[in-house]
Amino acid sequence: MRRRDEIIMEYGTYMLAYFMSYIASLARLHYISGILLFAEAVYLYLHWVRESQNVTELRALFTLAWVGGQGIACLRLSKLQTDWNYLTWISFFLVYIGFGIGYEWGRKYSLDEKKEPGKNDRQAGRLLLCIVSLALASVLSLIFQKTGLGGISGSCSLIPAITVLYRKVSIRSGRKEKAALVLANVTAIVIPVLRMSRFHLFFAICFAMVTYIMVNRRMRIRTMAGIVLALLPVYVALTVFRYYDTIYLNSVFEMKYERMPIFITQPYIYVANNFENFNCLVNLLTRHTFGVRMLSPLFALTGLKRVFPQLTVPVVYQTKPELTTLTMFYDAYYDYGVIGVFLFAALVGVAAKWAMRIVKKNKNPVAYLFYGQIAVYLGLAFFTTWFSNPIIWFWLILTGMMYWFTGHDKNKKRNGKLE
Repeated sequence: MRRRDEIIMEYGTYMLAYFMSYIASLARLHYISGILLFAEAVYLYLHWVRESQNVTELRALFTLAWVGGQGIACLRLSKLQTDWNYLTWISFFLVYIGFGIGYEWGRKYSLDEKKEPGKNDRQAGRLLLCIVSLALASVLSLIFQKTGLGGISGSCSLIPAITVLYRKVSIRSGRKEKAALVLANVTAIVIPVLRMSRFHLFFAICFAMVTYIMVNRRMRIRTMAGIVLALLPVYVALTVFRYYDTIYLNSVFEMKYERMPIFITQPYIYVANNFENFNCLVNLLTRHTFGVRMLSPLFALTGLKRVFPQLTVPVVYQTKPELTTLTMFYDAYYDYGVIGVFLFAALVGVAAKWAMRIVKKNKNPVAYLFYGQIAVYLGLAFFTTWFSNPIIWFWLILTGMMYWFTGHDKNKKRNGKLE
């Protein structure tokens, strides 16, 4: 009963902050509207981190990304931004409520500490084999793409996170093993740079960081802050690689304050305009596509998209052609409207709950890869339609294969379960 009262209070404060933000937006008090939501997001994030003793707790990450991102967007610092449709406000509200329902449904709370992966040379050897195999496959994929033969890119993004797990479970590493790890991780960095893919490089770093935090629970907040600060040069380098200059970016972003530094305007627009693209969809969409958008990974991976071109929905409603990123729930609204957004958010909440359970109860270190991927997707929920992207499902399937391979032991069967 106490936990239920706490949940009511937690979501009650969110509802109150959201309603006040909506009223402030209607009154064109945009700074107040944005600050209210952002402050609520930070408050809830810190609350759930203290409760779980985990800075990467999935609901906390989603709250900071979704509610906090919406608060940033509500500041209206760009000329591209307009007043949101009431359906947009309802959709954003139901996203958070739906996620909370899915996350809390049937959830059992326990004070037991999560067990960290133990030393296991058999699992370490298999993880090393996965790392080397992914590196070789990534190199071959790059060669095939350069020669016009095609190929699936991005699998190298998993290598740094798997390396974290390998270092955690391995008892000893010889020179050959260390050399293989170095070469594989260099490959994981070099290939995204050669492809000019900020997404894959950024994902690899964030994924590895979350995995490191999860398997090193005693890590201090100061250490985590140092890791975040270390990412800033990477962010700047990625921008340089794309050959963007300040004048070009300011002309694209159309900031109200033209003298605002580019290191503020670029992350701001990368957060805020995704919500604007969602509002653009709400205003311009004439009919829903009833699953065509969200099932695009299935159509792409099975080749049905080539056989039936009508399965592709070419129109993407956005504020400006250069600003193509979308929120995680863009496709859900495209397919089924407000109801679709709510139901999909609830499913994401269930998936987050499952990921929290699997790393707590499972001895297989690859379970952390499921958790780490979902943590990144939720931590960047404002950024793209993650689960409508074929490469995301390819990574999840690949992780499932590695999970089986790493945990499988034909000589041991413990109650029919893998270790």
